[in-house]
Amino acid sequence: MRALVLFVCLSAGGLAQRPQQCTSPPLLTGSLSVSTQSEKLMAYAKYSYDALGKRVRLQEYGSYNNKTFQLDVLLLYRQGVMYKINYRNHTCCKKRLSVDFHPLAIPESASLLGQVVLGSSSGPGQGVLVNSWGGEIQLKRGTAKYMSTVTEFGCVPVSTLFHTNKSGWVVTSFFNNVMGLADPQQLIPPPFCEDAQLEGEDGEDPVTFFSLF
Repeated sequence: MRALVLFVCLSAGGLAQRPQQCTSPPLLTGSLSVSTQSEKLMAYAKYSYDALGKRVRLQEYGSYNNKTFQLDVLLLYRQGVMYKINYRNHTCCKKRLSVDFHPLAIPESASLLGQVVLGSSSGPGQGVLVNSWGGEIQLKRGTAKYMSTVTEFGCVPVSTLFHTNKSGWVVTSFFNNVMGLADPQQLIPPPFCEDAQLEGEDGEDPVTFFSLF
């Protein structure tokens, strides 16, 4: 009888601890890498993320279509504009941002794929407990498949695999994440951008994790 009671208690505890869909911290600073299945894009970026103000800053460099690039962009979704910033010559290009802001989060429709420890569970501080989720989401131009991995505690992003017919599989890995904004000024256009005029489209820009949405 005691064994049965113990089993019921353990089962109830297991059900209570089942991972739930979550939303990442609204303010994040860190680094990420992005690569595509076709090897069309390989990039590294430092990022500042503000879900409250719907702002993202990416300072990125890498290779796109066999050409190296450096890109410093400020995405202001609430205003619907993107600034391409060049501190070397103090110039700023202002463009329309036609994509919607979607916070870093696990959608409610996502299915739990598994829970694992990254690193080792042999001793304290040797591993990180993470949850992997998968599913499909509807975009403006079709359906996309995804698999996202976040930490069990804090819902901090670890990696995301994202697939569309246009880009194929895109892999994004997050690291050196810090909760909060290390430098809030990164999310404000520099003074030399004040007089920038809204420009038309002039071709395809390198894909970033955030522009996929």
